[in-house]
Amino acid sequence: MISRDEALELLKANVSEENLIQHSLESEVVLGALAEKLGQDIELWSITGLLHDLDYGQTADQPEKHGLVSAEMLEGKLPEEAIQAIRAHNGDMTGVPPQTDFDFALRCGETVTGLIHANALMRPEKMKGMTPKSLKKKMKSKAFAASVSREIIGECEKIGLDMGDFFAMSIEAIDRIAPEVGLE
Repeated sequence: MISRDEALELLKANVSEENLIQHSLESEVVLGALAEKLGQDIELWSITGLLHDLDYGQTADQPEKHGLVSAEMLEGKLPEEAIQAIRAHNGDMTGVPPQTDFDFALRCGETVTGLIHANALMRPEKMKGMTPKSLKKKMKSKAFAASVSREIIGECEKIGLDMGDFFAMSIEAIDRIAPEVGLE
């Protein structure tokens, strides 16, 4: 399996937009927290979170290929279960349905980062003091972070987490890297 340093190098070689690198770093820590909570391989889930959008620049105009191209790029670098989760994270467009806990974790874990990041940018104190309750309130406002799928975030329940616990875990994970992703 590819190392974290190699994964970060690969990400930066393929993704030039700072916001996408921040999203990838946030996805990495959220997936690591989910793996820890679910008794899974923290390193594997973290690296998969880091690399899930590797093809975004290449597939921006072809959303039905997003995730599939990343999977091809990562063949031989990650185990099949990670490749499958990457294919399924955009299953609504690729036609690859999520089936495993890993698939659902990547979907909800990478999606919640958009809600948390947007919320932090609206707050003078950014990540400091953010609560699950404030995210739940933002979830109800369809206009807030409108491109963030509330339905996919709700898939946290398919891996045995209620939304409050999922939000708390995700906030804590992203808060640890807040300076690295412009949220301090």
